[in-house]
Amino acid sequence: MSEIREFVTFRLNQEYYGINIQNVENIEKVLPITRIPYTLNYIKGVVNLRGIIVPVVDLRARFGLDKKPTSEESRIIIVNLDENKIGMLVDSSSEVLQIMEDDIDAAPNVKKEINNEFIKNIGKKNGRIIMLIDLYKVLNIEHVE
Repeated sequence: MSEIREFVTFRLNQEYYGINIQNVENIEKVLPITRIPYTLNYIKGVVNLRGIIVPVVDLRARFGLDKKPTSEESRIIIVNLDENKIGMLVDSSSEVLQIMEDDIDAAPNVKKEINNEFIKNIGKKNGRIIMLIDLYKVLNIEHVE
């Protein structure tokens, strides 16, 4: 019997992406972001999240997509990865999806507009395709086993 995995889904450029729910701490409306000079182009800045300073990565910039101003639907997904809290700015947050292990495949090398090294797997649910991202590669964090 196939195991069920849960993912928080979000959208960028009308495409759906997923993050393992175990890494997601919470989802926030866009907070005031303080820019930090001399950082990588995809580092949007930092936010004050209830007294904790959290760096924010602009996933549109990280994936090489065109810039788009934040909107009422934009969200910051706060993830916890190896004791690091990091925010990810996305176009919109969608839902929590349960995907059967049998419906998760390896990512093919076909999508040109996104660096495929960021896509770990492809999930299929109700006729939709959800690109499951590798947080370590997206956030440029060395994974320590």
